[in-house]
Amino acid sequence: MGIIVISVYKPKPGKDAELLEVVKTHVPILRELGMASEREVTAMKAKDGTILEVFEWVSAKAIEDAHKHPRVHKMWGEFEACCQYIKLVDVPESSSLFAEFEPVEL
Repeated sequence: MGIIVISVYKPKPGKDAELLEVVKTHVPILRELGMASEREVTAMKAKDGTILEVFEWVSAKAIEDAHKHPRVHKMWGEFEACCQYIKLVDVPESSSLFAEFEPVEL
């Protein structure tokens, strides 16, 4: 059984467009490596520009394997160049009963 996660990326100043491009390649790369499922990915943007991405890992082992894979490390370096990983609870909208976000096309 897969594991659905919500990843949260807060863009560094002036890096909004770069972050969006990295997010667009994220799950396709994980799928090529057999680590992410074919479940539809949902991406959305908070008012402050933070991007939230909902996707499914194929297993806990896939998550573990990602931490050892050079291609994944390269991709994570691209994320780190343009964003900061933050917790879902740190997105202001998450405190609302019905959190609202702008859709992001991937």
